[in-house]
Amino acid sequence: MAEHNIQGKTGEDLAASFLEKQGYQILHRNWRSGHKELDIVALDHGTLVIVEVKTRRNQDFGSPADAVNDRKIRRIVSSTDAYIRKFKLDLPVRFDIISIITDAPIPQIEHIQEAFFPPIW
Repeated sequence: MAEHNIQGKTGEDLAASFLEKQGYQILHRNWRSGHKELDIVALDHGTLVIVEVKTRRNQDFGSPADAVNDRKIRRIVSSTDAYIRKFKLDLPVRFDIISIITDAPIPQIEHIQEAFFPPIW
């Protein structure tokens, strides 16, 4: 497995553990449907929470959360629509980002709730 893939998996493990400690119920990790993918799908007090996890060694090129651009947001929203349809869900939805910096004695985790809203196409 390539180093960046290992780092990404480590970040997703840290993020899932962090969310569980906060009382979230993890429904799926790395959920896929064709080319669509969601990093973490969780429940938080009756709200479906879609979590995009971004992991970097350091902040030399900015915050990991900055990598979630308009194109990525559209993919996440499209994937979420597929997820909701597949599981026939009728819940409020929230989009979060968990940003992780690993180049520290203790990884730095930032949870950004309501990081973005679905764009209007």
